[in-house]
Amino acid sequence: MLRIRNLKCYYGRIIAVKGVSISVRKGELISLIGANGSGKSTLLNAICGLLPTWEGEIIFEEISLRGLSPPAIVKRGISLVPEGRLIFPPLSVMDNLKIGAYTMYRRKLHKNVLEDLEMVMTLFPVLKDRADQPAGTLSGGEQQMVAIGRALMARPRLLILDEPSMGLAPLLVEKILKTLAVLRDEGLTILLVEQNAQAALKIADRGYVLETGKIVLQGTASELLTDDEVKRAYLGKDYGDFYEGRI
Repeated sequence: MLRIRNLKCYYGRIIAVKGVSISVRKGELISLIGANGSGKSTLLNAICGLLPTWEGEIIFEEISLRGLSPPAIVKRGISLVPEGRLIFPPLSVMDNLKIGAYTMYRRKLHKNVLEDLEMVMTLFPVLKDRADQPAGTLSGGEQQMVAIGRALMARPRLLILDEPSMGLAPLLVEKILKTLAVLRDEGLTILLVEQNAQAALKIADRGYVLETGKIVLQGTASELLTDDEVKRAYLGKDYGDFYEGRI
């Protein structure tokens, strides 16, 4: 579904991503892990048209994304849940969700919007109770649910998430990641960028490890969970204890 070949991304003369190649097959949940500054968000920004200066190939469903604007990429079927959520705090939860459906409104598919709102409220029941509440007054976990719901309102075939667990308590991290696993099981393709390597790999099919702009390891999630280098660098000495049986 998504093929990236020899991708190089630049900020001025600085190269942040150095020849990365990854693939995401339809129906997979792929985890991309790495430390801060490794190039994870830069890679996502390039995919979503937010970083115009790159070299290589980004192919989605056999179509190159080169030169496409972010709205055009959303229309192609890719939605991003950005780092930090970036919801609209003064607007209600309902209005934040409806913003995600702007491509549907432009095509006058109002019935689809209503169906999708019902789907999001079923996925995150707390949002139904908070529908008229300003989104900025929600907890961090509830705001992350709004951000994910907003992305789903565009009916993506590929959902990309950038650090969805950032700043959340462990129980909310568990709930968010379990929800992503459910969406994958229902057929949605997901690319997940996540510093919480253990939690991410527990729900992923495959994974890539990014360091200083390069892919240094790749494999099935189970292979990476037991890889000594991954355990040393990303999972810590308490590997397997904290989340055992939780996700």
